[in-house]
Amino acid sequence: MTTVHATAILDPRARLGAGVEIGPYCIVGPDVALGDGVILHSHVVVAGRTQVGARTQIFPFASIGHRPQDLKYAGEPSELIIGSDNMLREHVTMNPGTEGGGMITRVGDRGLFMMGAHVAHDCQIGDRVILANNATLGGHVVIEDHAILGGLSAIHQFVRIGHHAMIGGMSGVEHDVIPYGLATGERARLQGLNVVGMKRHGLARADIQTLSQAYARLFGPEDTLAERVERLADEFGDAAGVADIVAFVRAKSSRALCRPK
Repeated sequence: MTTVHATAILDPRARLGAGVEIGPYCIVGPDVALGDGVILHSHVVVAGRTQVGARTQIFPFASIGHRPQDLKYAGEPSELIIGSDNMLREHVTMNPGTEGGGMITRVGDRGLFMMGAHVAHDCQIGDRVILANNATLGGHVVIEDHAILGGLSAIHQFVRIGHHAMIGGMSGVEHDVIPYGLATGERARLQGLNVVGMKRHGLARADIQTLSQAYARLFGPEDTLAERVERLADEFGDAAGVADIVAFVRAKSSRALCRPK
């Protein structure tokens, strides 16, 4: 049964799934679609062309789907698509895409976006991603599955964060962070691999050792990065995780690669 509090303002054109709960003083716009079991706790505003997946919960004072904070945005009908089973805590902000970035901001499933986290226009967020309190993404950022961003961290526009990577709190990230990477610092540098995260996600000890060897080869002192990547591919082949790092480094990007000091 769908329930809408008497103080909420719900546009009659909004689409609501089964079992949606809209709490006190929420505002839901005409182009919004809320999936089955979505909960807007109170004082939540969902605007724009926004889809919210099933069972996602949004907490007070979140602002979801309002126009991008991009001066080039000219009112194009861009979208914000949020997956299922996410938790968007207090004061979270998420903006739709722009013509310059593919028109869609996309958030995967089962993510946790803690108080004050910001997802800017045209970001692409994977599954089970965590943004701790006040973590901030610039436009066009890519965050792959299972990545964790510490509190007060800031990710520069167009940066990619690989899967299972960890960004330390209060870090400014200007460069792409490889899968499984651990990056910290005022201007973040790689500090090694996210070994704790790999253990928590059940990677075997042998796989962790292989990734550690690959990391040492990738950032060794000899030859160029391109040559080291080729050797890495030849030496480790399709070894668990290593192929993902090789593909990540080879992929086209407008940002440089985050490296150790």
